[in-house]
Amino acid sequence: MTRHDHQSGTDRVAEVARSLDAEVIVNVQGDEPLIDPATIDCAVSALIADESAQMATTCEPISDLNDVLNPAVVKVTIDNDGYAKSFSRNPIPFPYEAVQQYGSIEAALGAEPALLFSFRKHTGLYVYRREFLLEFANWPQSESEKAESLEQLRALDRGVKIKVIEAASPSIGVDTFADLERVRAILETGMKVPA
Repeated sequence: MTRHDHQSGTDRVAEVARSLDAEVIVNVQGDEPLIDPATIDCAVSALIADESAQMATTCEPISDLNDVLNPAVVKVTIDNDGYAKSFSRNPIPFPYEAVQQYGSIEAALGAEPALLFSFRKHTGLYVYRREFLLEFANWPQSESEKAESLEQLRALDRGVKIKVIEAASPSIGVDTFADLERVRAILETGMKVPA
């Protein structure tokens, strides 16, 4: 439905946004079929309320050690004002002292389960101011965006403020066949997404 030469989903959304008469554009990524509509509403409200932010996105706590180590689960760090500091497929913030003490991140997280609470999972939802989105699509990919394959780093690398809000409820990103099976089971049985 869009051109095939886009570098990211955000570039693809920008192509569509050019023909839309809207001030705010929402991108719920296709790999997030269980995202709570309340999460979408909160992200839109957060962007509208914060004139210094050009984008908003969401996160949720990580409760599973495997998610910390899984590169398909994008991690985010957030500053004291609620803006993204960084996104990575690697564990961030990296618990250096605990890893030194226990020999590996797996051992550190096993020995000190409270460390798990320092990690936040980025969810596949973006809200943009339309004019910013169109400008973003004209920028070349940044080196960190290419290295991590995370388009939001293109914005961060240019000093763009990305507001990060807590998701209203847990979701499951579908990045693997196992994820797909989990989501299918939830949809078929009507059970809730586990926290």
